[in-house]
Amino acid sequence: MPTLTTTVEELAAFGQHDFGCTDWMRIEQQRVDTFADATDDHQWIHVDPQLASSGPLGSTIAHGYLTLSLVPRLLDQLLTISDQVRGTNYGMDRVRFTSPVPVGSEIRLAAHLTEARVRGDGGVRYRIAVRVELRGQERPAMVGESIYLAYAA
Repeated sequence: MPTLTTTVEELAAFGQHDFGCTDWMRIEQQRVDTFADATDDHQWIHVDPQLASSGPLGSTIAHGYLTLSLVPRLLDQLLTISDQVRGTNYGMDRVRFTSPVPVGSEIRLAAHLTEARVRGDGGVRYRIAVRVELRGQERPAMVGESIYLAYAA
């Protein structure tokens, strides 16, 4: 799906909007290992392919928080705010990790604008329902709602 390019003012007027889905992204062991190093979370299910191959899932899996951390990067494929001079990740609501992400699998982001409101300081707070999908699987890996602030020049 092509990237939607809009302004902060236009975003505030959208109401609800379906952004569609990103391209598929393969989750490699190196990314999982790097995330494990950054977070000091070296559980065997994430970083030991040999041990994980005989475990309950048959392979290593991505950390749930790694999946979550990819949301802003993936969202960049769907939305560009052309006049934004400052943007803030304001938070997340209702995040659930509903299915493991095996190393070697492919994920994509489906996103839907649920709300955009002008704030008293001139910024726009907007909420995007996000769903991280796994190729070939009906159940998503993660669902939630991202909240952002955007300010124009």
